[in-house]
Amino acid sequence: MSTAALPGTARGRRSFWRWWDRMSIYLPVLLMMLLALASYWLLRATPIPEEPGPKPEVTHEPDYFMHRFSVKVFEPTGVLKTELYGTAARHHPDVGTLVVDAARVRSFGPQRQLSTATARQITSNDEGTVFVLEGDAAVVRQAGKGANGEPLPRLEFHGEYLRVSTEPEHIMSDQPVLLVRDLDQIRADSLDYVGDTRVAVLNGHVRALFAPRP
Repeated sequence: MSTAALPGTARGRRSFWRWWDRMSIYLPVLLMMLLALASYWLLRATPIPEEPGPKPEVTHEPDYFMHRFSVKVFEPTGVLKTELYGTAARHHPDVGTLVVDAARVRSFGPQRQLSTATARQITSNDEGTVFVLEGDAAVVRQAGKGANGEPLPRLEFHGEYLRVSTEPEHIMSDQPVLLVRDLDQIRADSLDYVGDTRVAVLNGHVRALFAPRP
């Protein structure tokens, strides 16, 4: 015995699907509205970023320290140019200097001629091209050859204060110094030595002691 479908049930289903077809037309619009509301809510909930404050003032206080260290500076070709040793160091950012205690510097000239510098305290610029030696200061340039192959004698500079530049080579002091050239010794109240011309200007009470020539 078969049972016929109820007319009311079929009509209800057809009405539901017609209603669903009408609503599906507006579904993308409803989704866009929901996304817009969600975006608006996120913007309201997100905290406003703080405006950047003023940059911190650069002071003379050291921004880093080093102990028993060495710093090396290389040429663009990778060849060692300068090496700085020390037992302690502190960097002052406002003036861009590194103050080193019990310091020793090794520097190579254009012809790879070695120069060394020692002092109780050495102050270097950040580029490693200017050194101020204070306290039992000494700069020694080993004998070698110049750009044209001419022999260069061993040179020594001694004093309580020496200022050394490497580009170009320049050594000066406004305090008493001792200049040693091979076995010759010259004392003066001030010194200005230019490496390119190999000329030393000595002022004040100049006293010289020359070794006997053969």
